Amino acid sequence: AVQPKTKKTLDKTGVKNVVVVEGVRIPFLQSGTSYADLMPHDLARAALQGLLTRTSVPRDVVDYIVYGTVIQEVKTSNVAREVGSGSGGLGGPALAAFLGTPLVAGVGMIAAGQCDVVVAGGVELMSDVPIRHSRKMRKTMLTLNRAKTLGQKLSLISKIRPDYFAPELPAVAEFSTSETMGHSADRLAAAFGISRLEQDEYALRSHTLAKKAQDEGLLQDVVPFKVPGDGARVPRPALAAGGSSGEFCGSFTPHPASPCPFQTDGASAILIMSEEKALAMGYKPKAYLRDFVYVSQDPKDQLLLGPTYATPKVLEKAGLTLGDIDVFEFHEAFAGQILANLKAMDSDWFAQNYMGRKSKV
Repeated sequence: AVQPKTKKTLDKTGVKNVVVVEGVRIPFLQSGTSYADLMPHDLARAALQGLLTRTSVPRDVVDYIVYGTVIQEVKTSNVAREVGSGSGGLGGPALAAFLGTPLVAGVGMIAAGQCDVVVAGGVELMSDVPIRHSRKMRKTMLTLNRAKTLGQKLSLISKIRPDYFAPELPAVAEFSTSETMGHSADRLAAAFGISRLEQDEYALRSHTLAKKAQDEGLLQDVVPFKVPGDGARVPRPALAAGGSSGEFCGSFTPHPASPCPFQTDGASAILIMSEEKALAMGYKPKAYLRDFVYVSQDPKDQLLLGPTYATPKVLEKAGLTLGDIDVFEFHEAFAGQILANLKAMDSDWFAQNYMGRKSKV
């Protein structure tokens, strides 16, 4: 984040500057534990309330609420609306989005001048995901509901077979390939020759840095959340590993999937504003959100290679080079996934054959 020398509201293209005022999250807990009896909007409301308390932003100045989730609770399909209406009538329309799009949606709306204050957030409750009847059973039940005579109903019931009762479990899988992200991560690891030891060592690095940050009090975005009937909760402790990385990684039982995080329950919220509005309200921006790009890759062979393609595009769009950036933050879905991206970005051959570039990123 670079603080501008002036308080100019618009850049040379007439687009509003967008700033981050504050961001918080409630403790992330492993699914099936203390949040198991709650609903997604309960967690999201807790994060939103933490954000409102920390910033003291008046509720009536919030123009828009955008929340994202991966596996939706069918009773609250627009979780953003439930979050807003259940938080003391927070102002503004509410939009439900997918995964990482809420923040980008908010940036776009502010930059375009549609609004000045947006709360963006995300929530996931993997402890309680919707499980459906099989399609055969759903079709039968819907037809049964329209049957008018007892004979018609009995005829339909007589056609039900044992396999109709097999439930359909949700999966974070690509529809076109039926593969989960774990499959995609392993495919990339194989394609880029990433060993299991390399993956374990990278996972150990992530856990070690997380533990260090926690011990040094750097995780200041975490706000407490009192679980009804269960007391206050703190984040799941980061992994503290003793001994050398070789000793640690060698203790693992081989597993076909790349090292990855646990499935967790949690929620976050971030307050973004136009620079003009933030300064007028007396807030000191934590960061400036300058630009963004979307990329779409082959869902089978390159599903998780988005960072490799997006990084040079957003830098070129902003007129920057890799050397201008001090810190990159890439989503670490799996150890194999992030290592594959790092190797792809460091490969002239990949850049020339897949990205249409003369040299590596």
